[in-house]
Amino acid sequence: MQETPSQIDVDPRLLEILVCPVTHGPLEYDRGAGELISRGAKLAYPIRDGVPVMLPEEARELGE
Repeated sequence: MQETPSQIDVDPRLLEILVCPVTHGPLEYDRGAGELISRGAKLAYPIRDGVPVMLPEEARELGE
């Protein structure tokens, strides 16, 4: 059975060390969407199979 984004948890210690590759600022975890959010860059980085994909070209742009 494949996990849906809302079933994936991110280790809080990982969130403490990961930063946005664009702004080098903090990230917020959106459990429902399964994404790491960079408010500064207005990007949402996907989490695939429990692994954050920290590539700007893979990120989704956030709306206003």
